[in-house]
Amino acid sequence: MASGALVTQRIANEWAPTLPLMHAAFILAGLGTMLLGPILPILTYRWHLDDSQSGLLLLAQFCGATLGGITVSSRLRTGLLTGLISAAIGFMGFALAPGLSLACVALFIGGFGVGRTIAAINIIVGERYTVQRAAALSRLNFSWSFGALLSPLLAAWLIPRHALAHILATFAALFVVVTAAFTLQLARHPASPSLTPASKLTAELSGRHFVYFAALLFVYGGLETCLSGWLTTDAMRSSGSSLVRSEYIMVLLLIGLTIGRALAAWLLLRIRDVTLLRLSLLIAATLIAALASAHQWIVIAVLATLLGITLAPIFPTTFALTMAHRPSVRQAGTILAASGLGAAALPWFMGILSTRTGSLHIALTIPIAAALLMLFLSLHLPATPSVPTFPEPSASV
Repeated sequence: MASGALVTQRIANEWAPTLPLMHAAFILAGLGTMLLGPILPILTYRWHLDDSQSGLLLLAQFCGATLGGITVSSRLRTGLLTGLISAAIGFMGFALAPGLSLACVALFIGGFGVGRTIAAINIIVGERYTVQRAAALSRLNFSWSFGALLSPLLAAWLIPRHALAHILATFAALFVVVTAAFTLQLARHPASPSLTPASKLTAELSGRHFVYFAALLFVYGGLETCLSGWLTTDAMRSSGSSLVRSEYIMVLLLIGLTIGRALAAWLLLRIRDVTLLRLSLLIAATLIAALASAHQWIVIAVLATLLGITLAPIFPTTFALTMAHRPSVRQAGTILAASGLGAAALPWFMGILSTRTGSLHIALTIPIAAALLMLFLSLHLPATPSVPTFPEPSASV
């Protein structure tokens, strides 16, 4: 087992995509995923949108992300390259969009790229690391969280100084840079070893288990995006704060998420991943309920920070549990895509509920219900199959 861990560590560091490039791509993916939250109030004002129309932007982005995950194939390196290129094209189009319709099209393309990138890299890491998989995924998703954290920070700093279109165009250009770096890696490593020793024996999940894990990721995608997508707007309305001050609420949520990912990587070496998952979901539901009744900026700030820490272990542990059942690459991509579908649907429903009730606080019942539903599902986790180990990896990615 130890020698297998050393082999997969060497693969992760030396063969394309290398760990530094995957972390760089995940930073951009985090930025792209959280892009709309900090700027949604600006777009709402500029294009005269109501909450249900604003929710269409989130719907378009995460429907694209869903398609990006569903269409991932066993040619993961090609899939990653496609994702990076699509993200660059989509976010450049978003930078140039004059209104809601074209913005939705561009966000769909950009979301496709981000979804494909996230799916490909998560599957690569999930299969390369057969030992301490959840901790490895937590370390990788720390970079995603760091990128997500940069989104509101950069928005608060750059928007008062530069045109939003220029900021978005620069972001798209960063995807071009990472694409170029990955292309150079592929030129140096035209054929690489397999993801893991076990990948040769990967078998498809049964239909029941496939639906189960897809449901878990669907609910989690909606839970996280309901909060990240609407928290800035809710803080403005609840506390009467300015846009910039409300964006720092989002910053605190993401600071908590980033700290929590580092903490989760440490905790997962000491406690069972399913135990940490259930505990996190229970605390998250409690904190969201408290957030729904908060009106003071300082209270919202504290709750947002704690909520970020609590949410941090949920995705890495859930996906690690999924990969432990050895799904096919297409199944794993589709399960990840279910997260994007949830991220599209539940925030959209939040916008509709908020418009009809006149209260985002009431709409927060949706992420509360999502956390409790995921907790219920986690109590019925299928037994993990035994995983064979091999001294060396096999076929190529």
